[in-house]
Amino acid sequence: MAEEEAAVDFPWAASWPEIVDARLRVVFARVPRARFVAEDLRPFAAQDAPLPIGEGQTISQPFIVAWMTQALALQPGEKILEIGTGSGYQTAILCELTRQAGAVPGQNVYSVERFAGLAQAAERALTELGYAPHLRLGDGAAGWPEEAPFAAILVTAAAAYLPRPLWDQLAEGGRMIIPVGATPEEQRLWLFQKQGGVLVKHHLGAVRFVPFISPLLTNPAMRVEF
Repeated sequence: MAEEEAAVDFPWAASWPEIVDARLRVVFARVPRARFVAEDLRPFAAQDAPLPIGEGQTISQPFIVAWMTQALALQPGEKILEIGTGSGYQTAILCELTRQAGAVPGQNVYSVERFAGLAQAAERALTELGYAPHLRLGDGAAGWPEEAPFAAILVTAAAAYLPRPLWDQLAEGGRMIIPVGATPEEQRLWLFQKQGGVLVKHHLGAVRFVPFISPLLTNPAMRVEF
């Protein structure tokens, strides 16, 4: 316990009163954000701000990563799907939170990325740090159906609406966090829970994310109303 208490010193520790999950704070102290950005940006990795990672994408502001992750209340051994691997930083956080004693961190984490260059860089960084999540290059709106259901789903890009394939792949009793909004001004962060097959929604606040790009999202049949 003393070791964990000592580990919660990280650049943003004092400025995050909203982040009350002690396990999450320990994980943020453990995962080096600088390893997930280009070398010329590493001096800025300690800033609580987004940074570019290429392909018009960003590594999210650390507080947003913590806020979204805390809302999922992840437990060791839970199977989680991440849509948008990006830099791999959020993926590493998920690997830590779901790791089980004696197991390689990442065996319960499935992550989909649409940009090959980002996927390769993320896999390299994650492997170097000892994480072994399941990574796939593809359309995030399709999810990972052959590995469903998932106890939790985390989406790191803003969709115009809740995609049906992701909702269908969420386990009974599961949680999904996703930014939804057709324009940046309309984006809101939502926590959805599946209770008795029914969608229960919780509005968490306004956000700004890169858009969720997928040909599947042009099909009205893919929309889940909430």
